Amino acid sequence: MRPFDRSGHDDRRDRHNHSGDRDGDGRRGADHHRNTDRGDPIDPASVTVENCSLSFDDLRVLEELSLTVEPGEFVGVVGPNGAGKTTLLRTISGAIEPDAGAVTIGGVDVHEVSSKASSRLVAVVPQDTTLSFSFPVRDVVEMGRHPHRSRFSSPAPADRAAVERALERTRTTTLADRPIDEISGGQRQRVVLARAIAQETPVLVLDEPTASLDVNHQIETLELIRELVADGRTAIAAIHDLDLAARYCDRLALLSDSTISRVGRPSSVLTRDALADSFDANAVVTPNPITGAETVTALATGRVASSLPDRAHVLGSGAVAAAVLARLEAAGVETSLGPVSRGDAAAETARSLGATALTVDPFAPLSAADRTDAERLIEIADVTICTALEDQTGNVLDRVDGSVPLVVVKTGPFSERNDARDGSRAKRPRDALRERATETTPEAVLDAVADAAANGSQSSIEADDD
Repeated sequence: MRPFDRSGHDDRRDRHNHSGDRDGDGRRGADHHRNTDRGDPIDPASVTVENCSLSFDDLRVLEELSLTVEPGEFVGVVGPNGAGKTTLLRTISGAIEPDAGAVTIGGVDVHEVSSKASSRLVAVVPQDTTLSFSFPVRDVVEMGRHPHRSRFSSPAPADRAAVERALERTRTTTLADRPIDEISGGQRQRVVLARAIAQETPVLVLDEPTASLDVNHQIETLELIRELVADGRTAIAAIHDLDLAARYCDRLALLSDSTISRVGRPSSVLTRDALADSFDANAVVTPNPITGAETVTALATGRVASSLPDRAHVLGSGAVAAAVLARLEAAGVETSLGPVSRGDAAAETARSLGATALTVDPFAPLSAADRTDAERLIEIADVTICTALEDQTGNVLDRVDGSVPLVVVKTGPFSERNDARDGSRAKRPRDALRERATETTPEAVLDAVADAAANGSQSSIEADDD
């Protein structure tokens, strides 16, 4: 969608840096070199999964699956429950050998070398972090050093230094002397991550690394993984939370029907069609206004598409207009928006959904040409939805044919709206509009739109915009 913009500006935001620190090639961070202050350099390594197939009895779990992860890249594996994400990660780590195909790390087939050799290539953070014995936390982290020394040797100074660095980076130093079975599940997850860091492998494989963590530690853990990737490590993680996956991963691999159906940048993988095919979900994908990363919003199936109009126009701005756009698009209604200020949340949502948007300069008076364009968009729509009655929107409504099916989304008490304080000239037509309206809830916007289109009546949606 290219915004309907008379100013000559393009309303599309540069998404090359849409999650805070991506480079233009979609990779995170400007520096992919090792920081030697955090330990000895680790040679970067790629991961190649080539035509892997795996069955458990008659159940086919992986089928001719291929994936390549470049050195210093963070790839998230996403997909519905039971798609085989954990099995894929265990195959990459060498814990499960495929029936066919191969997995190589840095050119080494992980299933053709010893367990100790493969453990020097890849470290694993499993989903289940339960341990059978009550080891002190420091001893658990030190287990990550076993692949680097002989069986009966004591830890060397380099081993102890690696353990202390790992404890510090995961903020678990204060837990070092406590038994592993006496700390919380979230703390145990961080300790197991510390063990993987102490292992100092070029590749990290993580199965739901944020599953047991609160919101703060989820972000802290993924930020740490990003630091490790910036240092040169390669990370592959199964992540259940699609929003977090889109925010932190360089690329996503969507696992469905025993293979990878899509792989690429989050914006190309997390699409409405892909989510419908893989998750059987009615969802819309919009940019997060803070991070710029893709945000997935799943919606109920709701009214059948046949009862909704083909086309709707939205008058308004901000989060309410953005939400209305998302619901209409998810229901299969072709939408347009405007006039709306360039950079507004609703304009960004329209852009991400591919909807036509009439964008104007913020705080600028509405030109005659823009007003004409807005009226034309309303005329070709089957229903117009108004999410606010401020001056700019009101000026357009004042010129619209009263026979146009109209749904009004009210975002606060009428007496507190700007248009109600503008004097009798502005207030009278909008008072009349409200008096003719039928009130309902924001969640019933699709019902209101369908009713307005079918009956030519005007409806009002009461929304609490605290």
